[in-house]
Amino acid sequence: MPKYNNPRKTWRYADDFKVRAVEMSYQEGIQIQQVAEGLGIHPFMLSRRRKEYREGKIRSDGRKRVTVMKNPKAPRTAELNETARLKRENERLKKENDLLKKWQRYLAEQHQSDLDSSKSMDEN
Repeated sequence: MPKYNNPRKTWRYADDFKVRAVEMSYQEGIQIQQVAEGLGIHPFMLSRRRKEYREGKIRSDGRKRVTVMKNPKAPRTAELNETARLKRENERLKKENDLLKKWQRYLAEQHQSDLDSSKSMDEN
């Protein structure tokens, strides 16, 4: 979990978190953008951590061996694709809903103007 640092107001992540993020990004069929979005970090930071990992600046603790493909908690490609598809569908449905609300407002205004015009004709 990130740790909040008051003076600099930046998030600090544990090396294990960084290593797991890098390992997820190296899985076949997964893009850096997808992993970064899933973890809530900027893709540039993930690219930087991948570079640090290659250079040996970050490592997991010595008790467990770092492997690229054997992380059971890492989201699979299918899960990431499904999440992306659901987000796109959600955005489309929100737009449809907004359009329907606008149409309903328009019809209500038209109905109100028809009522107002019929009242003014009855008064004459």
